[in-house]
Amino acid sequence: MLNQILATSYYALDSSSAAEAVGFGAMLASMLAIIMLPALAVAIVTIIGMWKLFEKAGYDGWKAIIPFYNSYILTEISGQNGWMFLLMFIPGVGALMWSIMVSLKLAPAFGKETGFAIGLILLAPIFYCILGFGDAQYQLTKAESASNNAPTDAPASEGEKQA
Repeated sequence: MLNQILATSYYALDSSSAAEAVGFGAMLASMLAIIMLPALAVAIVTIIGMWKLFEKAGYDGWKAIIPFYNSYILTEISGQNGWMFLLMFIPGVGALMWSIMVSLKLAPAFGKETGFAIGLILLAPIFYCILGFGDAQYQLTKAESASNNAPTDAPASEGEKQA
């Protein structure tokens, strides 16, 4: 009975089915390479652009490599409250909202206009490189960026109460 089971074509592996399996694996690997190589290239260009952008803004460039932390730093560089980066975690439109809001504030922080902000929204890796390697100067100081993070309705200090 075991001989009959092994003799059926269902359990038998002939050379044509083995060749088909190898061909499918090679096709799958090539498709993954076609998808992954451009994605890797875009990621590298983004990191390089953000590295230079961070250095121009007075931050350490290596912070561009750390996921999520780089978004937090980018939010601060744009002059917004650092906690705003939590918008990225809202399912659906959170990352899109964060990207638009940061881009609209990042362009003026480097002396650029709204058209440049639209470029940041649509082609961020290229425009990060333009900001990082170009002649744009960061116009906000860390103190201005930090003052945007402070609560606006904080109670007055003792020195302010007496004045």
